[in-house]
Amino acid sequence: MLTKEEVIGIIEPIEDPEMRLSIVDLGLIYDVTILDSRMITVFMTLTTPGCPYGPQIMKSVEEAVGKIDGVEKVDVELVWDPQWNPAEMASEYAKDVLGIW
Repeated sequence: MLTKEEVIGIIEPIEDPEMRLSIVDLGLIYDVTILDSRMITVFMTLTTPGCPYGPQIMKSVEEAVGKIDGVEKVDVELVWDPQWNPAEMASEYAKDVLGIW
């Protein structure tokens, strides 16, 4: 049975092109739901509403998750609540790179 952690592991190599950090480390992935290991929804946000790389990042997530064996449908839902806050949502590694202490 496919797990949320496995899906996040597939997403982890995807980087924000401007920040050059994993979108997982940045805390941009809010949740993953899995229905019968065939339909996956990824709830994510972007660093800003006007992020010029938003469509590219979302497409990369959809393509990466869609390569998982048995997955038939992937939805990437863009959400703005809660608003992204790197001081609270980013990993310790990302905070260190971004200079957030």
